Formats: sequence, C-alpha cells, structure tokens
Amino acid sequence: MVRIGAVNYLNTKPLVYGLAERAPQAEIIYDLPSRLADGLAEGRFDVALIPSVEFFQDPEYTLVSDACIGCRGPVLSVKLFCRKPVREVQSLALDEGSRTSVALVQILLEQRFGVRPQLLPLPIGDRVEDTPADAVLLIGDRAIHPPADRFEVVWDLGDQWCRWTELPFVFAMWVARDGMDLKGIDAALSQARDDGINHLDLIAEREAADVELSVPQCRTYLTDNLYFRLGPREFRGLERFYHLAVQLGTAPPGFDLRREQYRHV
Repeated sequence: MVRIGAVNYLNTKPLVYGLAERAPQAEIIYDLPSRLADGLAEGRFDVALIPSVEFFQDPEYTLVSDACIGCRGPVLSVKLFCRKPVREVQSLALDEGSRTSVALVQILLEQRFGVRPQLLPLPIGDRVEDTPADAVLLIGDRAIHPPADRFEVVWDLGDQWCRWTELPFVFAMWVARDGMDLKGIDAALSQARDDGINHLDLIAEREAADVELSVPQCRTYLTDNLYFRLGPREFRGLERFYHLAVQLGTAPPGFDLRREQYRHV
C-alpha cells in the first residue's frame, strides 16, 4: 500500500474527493499539516500534503501533482489577530497546525514593518484567551470564526501577501521523495482535485454544519477564497516566498524550485 498523508480541514476536502475510490492501492491517513511534514521526513508516509515551506527543506522532495491549496486574494482561514498596533507587537502565539503560515506571518511582519516578535506556542485545543501574546496566528477552520476577544488589527494573510507581492500564495502541495514508485497515485491526486472542483456544491452541503457555516458561506469559501491548481503564477509566488524564507532563516539556500516548475507547468 502507498501511504498518503492528508489533512482533514475544510480547505482540503476538494483535494481528496473520491480519492479512496480512485486510489484503492493507497492507505489515506489524516493529520495536521505540520505532522504530515514530519511523517514524510521520517518515512511514515510515501506521499503527503505538506506545508510549502517544508517542501524547501529536502532536495530529494518532488512535487507529484499540480493540485495544491493556494489563494489569489483573501483566504479566510489563515489570520493574524493583533491586540495592539502591528508595529508594537513584541510576542506572537503560533497555531501549531501549519509551518507555512508561521513563516508567512514572520515574513510579512519583518519585511513590511521591521517587526520580529518573540514566538510562543498555541497548541491545538488552546483558546486565544489562554495566551498573553500581543498577536495570535490561527489557521484552518478555527480561523474562519473570529475569537471573542477584541483586537486592534486583524490580517487575512492571503490578502496581505497577494496585495503586497501581486502574486498568488501556495500553502500546501502533494510531495514525495524523488524516484518513488507511486503506482499511479500522482494521476489519482490530480483527478481527485478535478472531481472535487466539479462537486463543490455537494462538498459544501456535507461540510458546512461541521465548521458552523451556512451552505452558501461554505461554498463561497471553497470557490472564492481558495485556488487548487499549481500554475505559472503560483510558481512565481512560491519562488518569491522561498527567497524571503531563506532571508528569514526558515528555508535553506540552494533549493532548485525551477526543476519542479518545468515538470508541472
């Protein structure tokens, strides 16, 4: 069996729609994006949907599908909540779910405002009220619903990135180690994404109640806030993100992103 690591957030539902039927030769295991990255690195998964910043960490990683989780504007499910003006933020609590969003928020704070705050953990299950940090990063379904606290500033990180760079942002991609026999999983992943996009109405009807959204709200999120295909502009956004992550120290220099672009675009 090919072991596939996937994510159970609402934003991934179109990527795994019907995947079990299309890939009977695979076992699908669900976990947080950050844990999937660890599992791929440790060999517990053969293919995983990992944060894009994790893709840069190993030269033996290769993209195995043009399916992704990205945005071309507001993403709704990745937000920074600030208790004071951005320039005064000295501490930042980080949702443990996604390392890409952790790198992205640090890039935006440092590049735009010269702010490099102390980083604090916000474990899954902890509430925003449980941390004394000046700002809090939330991702996934719990970022869609604003916390009860009052905040001076709220950033949608997708919107902030796209306005600042005029490029899309890619949060996560399907990745495997180079040379692995995928037994057709690569094609199944792209086909599942296409099936998911063609059934967004059904996905919204199934998932809306679980994330406390109305069906129209859920469908709008899936259609207007997310983008599921790696294209030339997405690779340009990835390249910009990679170079900024290198400057920040969260990605190693020398990663050849263009080899993947030529393979998939």
